Amino acid sequence: MTRAGGALLVVGDVVTDVVARHRGQLARGTDTAASIRTVPGGAGANVACWAAHWGCADVALLGRVGADSAHWHEEALVRAGVRPRLVVDAEAPTGAVVCLVDEADGGERTFLTDSGACLRAGPEDWSAAYLDGVGWLHLSGYLFFSATGRALVGAAVRDARARAVPVSVDPASAGFLRELGVGRFLALAEGVDVLVPSRDEAVLLAGVERAEDAGAKLSGQFPVVVVKAGAVGACVARGGVVRERVSGVEGVVVRDSTGAGDAFTGAMVAARLRGESWRGAVVQGCRAGAAAVGRIGGRPPE
Repeated sequence: MTRAGGALLVVGDVVTDVVARHRGQLARGTDTAASIRTVPGGAGANVACWAAHWGCADVALLGRVGADSAHWHEEALVRAGVRPRLVVDAEAPTGAVVCLVDEADGGERTFLTDSGACLRAGPEDWSAAYLDGVGWLHLSGYLFFSATGRALVGAAVRDARARAVPVSVDPASAGFLRELGVGRFLALAEGVDVLVPSRDEAVLLAGVERAEDAGAKLSGQFPVVVVKAGAVGACVARGGVVRERVSGVEGVVVRDSTGAGDAFTGAMVAARLRGESWRGAVVQGCRAGAAAVGRIGGRPPE
């Protein structure tokens, strides 16, 4: 599958991240010293911002937020070079995520998630006209975890296929995938061109132990599977075979791993829209992921 030119449309979650960086085990029942910041986030929004930062000239984001912080999120997206198509929910607040980042464990993070308005995104938010001039559609995997979100996915994939617009999906959360069910997710993702799972998501979806084997197996259903393996790098599988292996960036100091996978995906898609090969696009993805872990929060510098 090749595709060059056109805009990028991302459909997905916009949330408020509360990032709490601590060192070592949390002290149960008492205080744990931490550095705490509130920043804009959300997997879909992060992908869009990193794609713009990595040179994609035309990026739009469709997402649902609450009235409580709609203006703040819209301003942040505009500053990042993204055209916001935010649907303001009159009943639910903007989704929020508490990110617990353990500095003593390589910046590994644990999420406490309240999806809020994100769970109410649905087909009424979608229009086929949003695909005008679009060369790539990316869907956040979090859309799959609500009934209305799944209906939105179905409508968007149907319209994209009618226009021969490639569709990519990041499964987003191994924990939520287990709750949804692997078989159900794979059935719902029918028609997707590019699957971009993390290592944990890939092995869960494929039911095998090795990330490369998982990518190869999943590429029997999806034309292209790109498995993100953090500092190790990434691989690209097509037609049941791993075709490309890219090593991670060396010497990276990890401050916060939140959004690293989103940065990878955004940069990779931006590179593909410029006409780069899959190997070249994945190299760009690894570089963006390395840049992301050196920052607090999931967004690129403004």
